[in-house]
Amino acid sequence: MRLSELNTGDTGVIVKVLGHGAFRKRVIEMGFVKGRPLEVLQHAPLKDPIKYRLMGYDVSLRASEAHLIEVVKLDVPAEKALLDHDGTPCVVSHEDSEPVQVTGHSERHTINVALIGNPNCGKTSLFNIASGGKERVGNYSGVTVDAKTGHFHYQGYTFNIVDLPGTYSLTSYSPEELYVRQYLREESPDVIINVADATNLERNLYLTTELIDMDRSMVIALNIYDELEKKGVKLDYKLLGEMIGVPMVPIVAKTGKGIHELFETVIKVYEDADPVVRHVHVPLGQDIESAVRKLTDAIKADGTAPKHFAPRYIAIKLLEDDEAAKKAVEQMHSGTKIQILADSLRGRIETLSGDDISSLIASEKYGFIAGALAETMQTPVNMEKNKTAVIDSIVTNRLFGFPIFLAVMFFIFWATFFVGKYPMDWIESAIGWLSSTVSDGMPDGIIKDMVCDGLIGGVGGVIVFLPNILILYYCISFMEDSGYMARAAFIMDKIMHKLGLHGKSFIPLVMGFGCNVPAIMSARAIESRSSRIITILINPFISCSARLPLFVMLIGAFFPSHGALVLMAMYVLGIIVGAVTARLLRKFFFKKDETPFVMELPPYRIPTIKASVRHTWGKGVEYLKKMGGTILVASLVVWALNYFPRHNEEYDRQKIENVSKTRAKVDDSKIDTSKDSYLEMMGKAVNPVLEPLGFHWKATVAAIAGIPAKEIVVSTLGVLYTDNEAEEAGKIGERLQLAKTPSGQPEWPVEAALSFMVFILLYCPCIATITAIVRETHSWKWGAFSISYNTLVAWLAAFATFHIASIF
Repeated sequence: MRLSELNTGDTGVIVKVLGHGAFRKRVIEMGFVKGRPLEVLQHAPLKDPIKYRLMGYDVSLRASEAHLIEVVKLDVPAEKALLDHDGTPCVVSHEDSEPVQVTGHSERHTINVALIGNPNCGKTSLFNIASGGKERVGNYSGVTVDAKTGHFHYQGYTFNIVDLPGTYSLTSYSPEELYVRQYLREESPDVIINVADATNLERNLYLTTELIDMDRSMVIALNIYDELEKKGVKLDYKLLGEMIGVPMVPIVAKTGKGIHELFETVIKVYEDADPVVRHVHVPLGQDIESAVRKLTDAIKADGTAPKHFAPRYIAIKLLEDDEAAKKAVEQMHSGTKIQILADSLRGRIETLSGDDISSLIASEKYGFIAGALAETMQTPVNMEKNKTAVIDSIVTNRLFGFPIFLAVMFFIFWATFFVGKYPMDWIESAIGWLSSTVSDGMPDGIIKDMVCDGLIGGVGGVIVFLPNILILYYCISFMEDSGYMARAAFIMDKIMHKLGLHGKSFIPLVMGFGCNVPAIMSARAIESRSSRIITILINPFISCSARLPLFVMLIGAFFPSHGALVLMAMYVLGIIVGAVTARLLRKFFFKKDETPFVMELPPYRIPTIKASVRHTWGKGVEYLKKMGGTILVASLVVWALNYFPRHNEEYDRQKIENVSKTRAKVDDSKIDTSKDSYLEMMGKAVNPVLEPLGFHWKATVAAIAGIPAKEIVVSTLGVLYTDNEAEEAGKIGERLQLAKTPSGQPEWPVEAALSFMVFILLYCPCIATITAIVRETHSWKWGAFSISYNTLVAWLAAFATFHIASIF
């Protein structure tokens, strides 16, 4: 815990002093060293500053400064804290000594670790295997759009591990870079694990040089080391670590190899016990180094520099004209003078060199990396042709690229529909057996009706589609983890460009096949604001897994011979509508901008079965939780509205007679001899709006019920069509086929079923998706736009579908 978290009267022992420069030097000189006990005497009236007693004298610190000192809270007074529970002395030492020895307090063992690295380097795989987390792994920037936290215990230490977004540098360019910098500024992790792709060290180590400039405690995890060895490359990682002052540990995150050695090294670095650790200045050339020294001296002389970053790092960022660094310097006493000095030095260097200083600094850093690797890495002279290049020559080929992509997508839909049919039938049989057993074992009454019709009919009608959803997620997961998803974006770039977007926008759209919410969040990786908003707004047109149960049910009932084609047509229709919408948004709402398509194409890898199953099952667990939450409650509400009010038999008989007398005068499609339930009254009141689409009032009710969550559409139909003359037909789809109006007409003609699928595909997004749109665009305007525009488009498309299909 941090010193600022202790309350008045608490005592503690100092574990570590964080921060940099003058602050760290000053408080250490004042006695804030590891193992030293202190007591909180008093908080100021406004809670800041705070007075402490340390080494027999009183000292005050601001809360922000106290937050940079890590302590262990003790249950004994400070004057007794020098003796352990067994009477032996604790170790009280200075900064370079062994760790404090205070037994019986688990907090002393807490190490806060941040995972930082380029996209595709394996950070999230390391996070998952270390903490048991279920975070997605992806082959593009922006999969991890927020910091994910995990906890685990190792060798008596509690690790709080945070998986930060993938970033190529620590500039102020992309949302990921800003997020990582903000985290490092506000949280100050004890140790950074810089995860680097061992097969692409020259690029990955550029981020390492920026972390070195920050002067943070760090360990480098050389991930995918097995592939480096397979290529015959020899890397003296120990010597390389000594050269840059950061210990390196080879690992294979997907299998767990080297994980123990990695966290043992983290412990050593945390305890200042690793001999490799030393601060190295990455050389930037004579002119730039001279400018950095002048700025660093000015920052140190001011004395009010930000404590979270080293003065050298701030100086380098000022020379790069970094906005975040400029804002930080503005808060300093002599901030204006320092900024003027930085501008002057930058102008002089750029005039002499004829190039911008950011390019000069990057060139110097890459030169440093190249020199270090030249001394430590040996590459075979006759290395065989890269397998990634061989595969890319086929899958991204001008002739074969699109056919292969379409074949892959068709295979996914075929597997989802036909392979998933077998386990779906097994679950349906189990649900049917459960329903019969409960029905036979319970006495007639409202409780029996609620359990059989509401619970089993509603939830059971949705849970049968779990296999289809798992297959879809597995296929998408495999595409992402293998590296093919980035190639799909590469292939689609030209088409996306014609829509006013670029290839990187294609990734969130494909992610939408799983769920629109994380897909919308992943659009943060798109640098252009206009392209990002357009991608967000068209994403709800992509059919998510929540719509899949309805499609599978209706396709299986009405189009069994062409299941894969119809299913693929639904997805293609969503993509087409999204594409047209993107073009309209670019033309009428957003000024056209040309955003460069810069996306990494990671090497192909074969995902491990364990990793793929873990990712897929994680989504399955989310689906099951939804079964027991949202869908369960919704099913009971729909059942109750359909069940009440109850009428006696005489009322029902009289109603049927009245209907029979008026049948010749009234349209049969508007006559229903069922009881006037609340649900029926609501459905018939709204149905005139959707009746031109071929909807029966029950279809209208199901569509409305699906607004909170699309899975509720199927559960609603399951409830509405349980108490039905076709109840013997166990599958909901078969019940819909057999359902008749009082006049004997089918409630679900084929064209109505097709129209219903189109409407559910395109209409108002679910509440979670609308919330994500508002949060990511920072405007309710776009949330309201998505609700109204999508519903209008859905009505028009369904209307056209119904009437065109009626002709055939």
